[in-house]
Amino acid sequence: MPFHRPIMVLVLLLLAGALLWPRLGGDDSSEVRRSRLLLGTVVEITALGPDRSLLEGAVSDAFAEMERIEKLMSPHIESSDVARLSKAGTSQPVSAETATVLRLGLHLAAQSDGAFDLTLGRLKELWGIEGESPQVPDSDSVADALRGIGPEALRLEAPLVIKSRPELQIDLGGIAKGYAIDRAIFLLADAGIEFASVNAGGDMRLLGDRGGERPWRIGIQHPRDSQRLLTTLEVEDVSVVTSGDYERYFEQEGRRYHHLFDPRTGYPATACRSVTVVAPSAMLADALATALFVLGPEQGMSLLQLYPEAEALIVDSSGKEHQSANFAEYRL
Repeated sequence: MPFHRPIMVLVLLLLAGALLWPRLGGDDSSEVRRSRLLLGTVVEITALGPDRSLLEGAVSDAFAEMERIEKLMSPHIESSDVARLSKAGTSQPVSAETATVLRLGLHLAAQSDGAFDLTLGRLKELWGIEGESPQVPDSDSVADALRGIGPEALRLEAPLVIKSRPELQIDLGGIAKGYAIDRAIFLLADAGIEFASVNAGGDMRLLGDRGGERPWRIGIQHPRDSQRLLTTLEVEDVSVVTSGDYERYFEQEGRRYHHLFDPRTGYPATACRSVTVVAPSAMLADALATALFVLGPEQGMSLLQLYPEAEALIVDSSGKEHQSANFAEYRL
């Protein structure tokens, strides 16, 4: 049973980035680019500017901040807010930051009629796609994992989070990485960095332009040909997030099973191959990309109208492209 891990996808994206992102011009300019394993993927931070010492310190602080958020929100760290919430009976206090992430997640869950869902922890554990031994579970187990989930299953009365059922397991995989990226960018900007990028497994946020009054160029991988780009975007001061069925998946009996689940069925969503969202924050782009992937182009574009600050490119299950009204402005 072939199992495809996301690192291979990321390598292509990073290579494309290396070709597309030249250094800041000028003899006195510097570039600091470092990568680490965090948040279940490879995180790369690039910072540009004249003061190398400032860049080095700011990049180190940004990585430390992302590691702190991982410890706060990862379901795999027993002391995290998310792990404690999943183990709790019906209510559990959480930090103000976790409450912020939950608040946006619950809002989007309601707006998307449950296409975005924070309560899929049991279902994801059942499939094991992000682990070493993924499997297709039986239908009874899937039905049991779906019991009681949905937008009404969680209620936030900060600092308390109230669960409708004790067995609900919370998973912030579709939104917490975006929050961590946003926090890293905030710290870089707060340190005085004007030009930077944070790339967490293809989920990106960009600070300023690329240092020469020119936009960043971002290659978006083709969902069915790892050697080709679907398109190239020119952007600055925004986040770009892509969700695709080629990121984490396994194949069994000729069928592809990926990590983006449809909460209505308990099986991987089938309406799309990939979704790319451009938005002001990585947290919003992260969550919207997941919701649009589940909904498909027609319902997805309707949802996107509620977020005029965001644009999207959707590749449906047949390979046809659908883009929002202003997405073309970002394409080369």
